[in-house]
Amino acid sequence: MQSRDSNVQTAKTALSLKKFDWRDYIVYLAFVGVFVYFSVMLFDDGFLTVGNLLNIVRQTTTITLMALAMTFVISTGEIDLSVGSITALSSLVGALALQAGFGLFGGLIAGVGTGLIIGLINGLLVTKVAIPSFLVTLGTMGAVKGMAMWITGTAPVSIVHEQFNFIFGSGDIGPVPILLIWTLVFTVIAHILLRKTSFGRQVLATGGNESAARFSGVKTMKVKLWVFLGTGFMAGLAGLLYAGRMNAGRFSFGEGDELSVIAAVILGGTSLFGGVGTIIGTVVGSLMIGTINNGLIIMGLDVSQQMIIKGLIIILAVAFGKKAMKK
Repeated sequence: MQSRDSNVQTAKTALSLKKFDWRDYIVYLAFVGVFVYFSVMLFDDGFLTVGNLLNIVRQTTTITLMALAMTFVISTGEIDLSVGSITALSSLVGALALQAGFGLFGGLIAGVGTGLIIGLINGLLVTKVAIPSFLVTLGTMGAVKGMAMWITGTAPVSIVHEQFNFIFGSGDIGPVPILLIWTLVFTVIAHILLRKTSFGRQVLATGGNESAARFSGVKTMKVKLWVFLGTGFMAGLAGLLYAGRMNAGRFSFGEGDELSVIAAVILGGTSLFGGVGTIIGTVVGSLMIGTINNGLIIMGLDVSQQMIIKGLIIILAVAFGKKAMKK
């Protein structure tokens, strides 16, 4: 009897080892490697100081929040290239609302509402008109960017509302940056939504096999509409966080962020083809990109060198991973 139990246990151990694949954890391994490298190389330059580590969090909050929403979009097999442009326009609309005297709540509604409207347009064009999301959001990316440049003639809009600036970026609660609180709150919400709710299961089912999901009763077009509303909302909120941290709305906010957002999601282990998504991996992917940016700046590399090295690291991380290549 004891021998039989031993054989069963051995079989279970072998099965669990067989299931383990280090490539499932590539983003965590890569993040640790990057962090250790910069910690050693830049130890005397203050990389490991509390202030610098908190700066990494502050600088990556907007990317992280948009990446959380993008995880849902990519998990359905779609993509949203317009988030960076939405960020810029939302920061300006929110700043203009504050400047016009609508107050904190008015600025919040204006900024987030702008993102929701554009997200709704994207979602309707994808689900009702059946235009591929890549083309839809590529078009809205340009149109929204043009609007952001046009409404103020590329001039920044300053924000002197101290309460807004505190809540949406520049404030600290004790030693904790308020941007870290924004990150933690939405990470928990997104994780629960994807892993613990029927909506999350429908998102993954839609991306895994849309036809099968539809035959199973999942309203796949409705699911896709909701995820585009989600990226619109998060991009709008990111615009307000940019504005609060910089005390102004600018047309240049979010420029190029769509690439960092998508990279963070794919690095984190979400499949580019849909059906596989992970919130924690997305957050780690975003932090890794932020750490790379921060370390390269401290090293004194110019922008072109930073772009080359960051691009190579991302390519290597995705190449060694496997979830991004799963269908």
